[in-house]
Amino acid sequence: MRSMTAFGRYKGALDGKDITVEIKSVNSRFLDCTVKISRVFSFLEERVKTYLRDNGVSRGKVDVYIGVEMLESSDAQINCDMGLAKGYLSALTELRDELGVRDDISVMSIARMPDVLTVKKPEEDEEKDWQTVKTALDSALDVFFEAREREGERLREDIAQKIEAIREMIAEVDRRSKDDISSYKSRLEEKLRKVLADNKVTADENRILTECAIFADKVAIDEEVVRLGSHFDAFYDIAASKEPAGRRLDFLLQEMNREINTIGSKCNSAEIAHIVVDVKNEFEKIREQIQNLE
Repeated sequence: MRSMTAFGRYKGALDGKDITVEIKSVNSRFLDCTVKISRVFSFLEERVKTYLRDNGVSRGKVDVYIGVEMLESSDAQINCDMGLAKGYLSALTELRDELGVRDDISVMSIARMPDVLTVKKPEEDEEKDWQTVKTALDSALDVFFEAREREGERLREDIAQKIEAIREMIAEVDRRSKDDISSYKSRLEEKLRKVLADNKVTADENRILTECAIFADKVAIDEEVVRLGSHFDAFYDIAASKEPAGRRLDFLLQEMNREINTIGSKCNSAEIAHIVVDVKNEFEKIREQIQNLE
């Protein structure tokens, strides 16, 4: 079980480049990955996204920053689109004259315009650059996954404690339900005998037994209790799996809620109703925790 909230960072010098990689993630229903990388290496953006997915990042809003500074001279070519630069200059000059604003047009302001300056690297260097970036990315991912797993383990322990508390509450509901059923016959028989005696009518024992059987069948929660026990066991199976647990646990919790709602609708006891409310409250706490799981 891994949390979706984590942070991993690497900074170091590799192959003549000073590289900084930061990976951070927060909760999200699906995988939403954004990569910001130095413009010279922008051709690696999609490759980074694919690499994260292939290495087990399956859910969460993930932001990746990769900063690369050259420590050694590069043979990359920097090209200037003079036609585009002149177009920007003409437009800025017209804007200045039309609006009567201060003239702060400079070479740097034009150079910062989109696509005026472009960097082209020799194609044969692209794979080498990827290997360098990947090495830094792997180091940041190690820290990132360690943080996800550490937080995930904390969440697993917290949810497990709540599951065990709910087990005890369900056992109490089951016990009280059986007590209610066993006492129903005597209560019903007492009321019937009083009514019949007042009207001087002989009690029909078979009818009393039939009414008791109908009541017992109507309020029996054996099946719901068994299914809840099965769901509790399934939680531990999912928690022990190497696969992402968040969505599966979310579905499992929906099934648990369905069972406890059925129990609540079947039982008329005020004591049981209070326990059912407590169980649903614990389920809500678990649901909030599950939203943090990958």
